[in-house]
Amino acid sequence: MKIGLYFGTFNPIHIGHMIIANHMAEYSGLDQIWMVVTPHNPLKKKDTLLDDYQRLQLVFLATEDYPKINPSDIEFKLPQPNYTVNTLAYLQEKHQQNEFSLIMGEDNLKSLHKWKNYEVILQNHEIYVYPRISEESENLEFKNNSKIHFIDAPIVEISSTFIRKNIKNKKNVQPLLPLKVWEYVDHNNLYK
Repeated sequence: MKIGLYFGTFNPIHIGHMIIANHMAEYSGLDQIWMVVTPHNPLKKKDTLLDDYQRLQLVFLATEDYPKINPSDIEFKLPQPNYTVNTLAYLQEKHQQNEFSLIMGEDNLKSLHKWKNYEVILQNHEIYVYPRISEESENLEFKNNSKIHFIDAPIVEISSTFIRKNIKNKKNVQPLLPLKVWEYVDHNNLYK
């Protein structure tokens, strides 16, 4: 089975994440999408980051009606700080029958050369890239790499930062979140 790994803090997961995940599940040739919830990075401020398991719960609520999209807590179980190359090696060892690929935005592709052992990732895994609005030119060093697939997905400009800020400012962000995620966030007074 071909599995696309979509990493993120998902703080909170929003409809933009779901649009991209569903587009990848339906139009990229991948069989499943795993939404990999990234644990808290000890080097980053935690003031607005929900607990790992609360964010996993939000991803579970967002994905439960999508049979091809699943939440994953795999990085909770791995040593920190964690690197994508290590997560991929661990998954490939544990699930040898599956083929794992990465899903990332075009903005992340531009910094791929800074990732730990990015050459190993490119040698062993496909990368599916969705477009982002960017002011930078399209001078991508990886543009012609056969392992990298640019997917003509909808461009969604919604950010979790915008959502958190506007919840705090008592704005209605309900349309930006999957309904069950909105209900959980609202009921538990999160991000206020």
